Amino acid sequence: MTIRILPPATINRIAAGEVVERPASVVKELVENAIDAGAARIDVIMDDGGRGLIAVSDDGHGMSPESLDLAVTRHATSKLADDDDLLNITSLGFRGEALPSIASVCRMRLISRLPGAEQAWALTIEGGDRLSLAPAALAAGTRIEVRDLFYATPARLKFLKTPRTEIDYAADAVKRLAMAYPAIAFSLTTDGRDLLRLEGVAPGLLDSPAAARLARLGAVMKRGFADNALIIEAERDGVRLTGHAGLPTLNRGNAGAQYLFVNGRPVRDKLIHGAVRAAYADFLARGRHPMVALFIELEAHSVDVNVHPTKAEVRFRDAGTVRGLIVSALKHALAAAGHRASTTVSEAALGAMRPHLAPQPLLGSGSGYRSLNSGLSEAAMAYGAPLDAPSGRVETAPDNEAYEAYPLGAARGQLHATYIIAQTADGIVIVDQHAAHERLVYERMKRDLASQGVARQGMLIPEVVELDEPATARLATRFEELAELGLVIEAFGPGAVVVREVPALLGDCDIQGLVRDLADDLAEYDDSLALRERLEEVCSTMACHGSVRAGRILNVTEMNALLREMEATPHSGQCNHGRPTYVELKLADIEKLFGRR
Repeated sequence: MTIRILPPATINRIAAGEVVERPASVVKELVENAIDAGAARIDVIMDDGGRGLIAVSDDGHGMSPESLDLAVTRHATSKLADDDDLLNITSLGFRGEALPSIASVCRMRLISRLPGAEQAWALTIEGGDRLSLAPAALAAGTRIEVRDLFYATPARLKFLKTPRTEIDYAADAVKRLAMAYPAIAFSLTTDGRDLLRLEGVAPGLLDSPAAARLARLGAVMKRGFADNALIIEAERDGVRLTGHAGLPTLNRGNAGAQYLFVNGRPVRDKLIHGAVRAAYADFLARGRHPMVALFIELEAHSVDVNVHPTKAEVRFRDAGTVRGLIVSALKHALAAAGHRASTTVSEAALGAMRPHLAPQPLLGSGSGYRSLNSGLSEAAMAYGAPLDAPSGRVETAPDNEAYEAYPLGAARGQLHATYIIAQTADGIVIVDQHAAHERLVYERMKRDLASQGVARQGMLIPEVVELDEPATARLATRFEELAELGLVIEAFGPGAVVVREVPALLGDCDIQGLVRDLADDLAEYDDSLALRERLEEVCSTMACHGSVRAGRILNVTEMNALLREMEATPHSGQCNHGRPTYVELKLADIEKLFGRR
């Protein structure tokens, strides 16, 4: 077997496979170069999902003809200090691989002009071969055109997705960089259509970095993020954390709306994602993810960005400090939010109320009437349908008026023995009594456990719960830990347990359902983990069974007491599964529904 040195063209294409995964990789690298060049505006154009054309223009400091030629030479860079210290990286790029790697798999034209120079210069490259360097026309700055991407490596073309998908990847790359640099204007045009256009934030906002960043985040993340974001600001051992985190009720089905930055560099780091997940574990159901944008700043020597050619991964010298800072800062911000829930909840409720000018025709059915459509307004038109039983109650207490000054108002009634209706000074609040009380019980259990322990209540007649043998065995290994949480259980034969004491907070709860759910939960836990390490899940299960159930009729005193406790309890804006506990509708919005405004 003969060992030989590969030719430069082959080496470049191998390197390109690491750096240029898809059109979005090209966009990311070229936009990062523009940011490093001090650009105030960056414009991206893509055709055919990036296969036909990717053009990135900026108004940065530009390059001389000599620098143009060096820019496409492997490992040539202007971004490292003279000592070549790879642990002191202050720019987005530094490896000197991006341009030569891209040039080796496409037809590229680089046009650049230095400020004050008489003319611009253009370098043409095809498949890594320099063809010409000639004068050109361009204002100060740089424009890089990439055509026929992967024509030199046709196998890579087969792995690309549809043009729409590739555009989405590229748009995500631009958005991430735009979040980190709100002073820069960005645009992305595809096939002649503006897909993204972000102007630099107003000069006045630049004096307030947090306000400038939030303005840009709101422009990019939409969905009311700016109105429902909590400010994150903390520092520990030289690590500074800033940014914004959405309320738990503002969540999504995937982690795509979690944006993480280290020293201005967009990264995807399992450590940081895990810290975010841990901070929100108490508030969101499985499969739901918060919306956050977190910015970590620390000494360059404390983080290694030279992990992967794409520079999307980092390693921290003290990963524990970073993770602990994120978890504590997020939990502190969520606790400070109190009972607040996101405004998108009320917006969704208002959006479901679709007023119509004329009633919908009703169709007869066996026992009444039904509407042709199922919207709230259509259902409301079926007022003539017979009712089996009253579904709402109205009560008034003599001192009820004074409660309207409270954030969640004064209880005015109960609907379907499930929802409390309260009147505030400028609107109404609808509370899900089960979800709200579930959160309150849960928070009380955590407080008791952290202080003097969970108070127990002995059962007059112990209750036997029949289970299968594996479930009984799982519970038997955790009897002592469950007792610490206020639930005293003993074995009662091979396929049953007997419950002798329950947490006093749970009151008259569903013992059978509680024990069976706990047995099911234990099947998913690692046997090496103590239940205290899974405190959130265990207490959440108990709280769900011990809270006020839907269908229970409350008097006005009980309803007001629930509202007041919600106001005084952190995180009461959402239940243990991340669903909202209440919806607030402003009077002005209600009046618009009826054409009064």
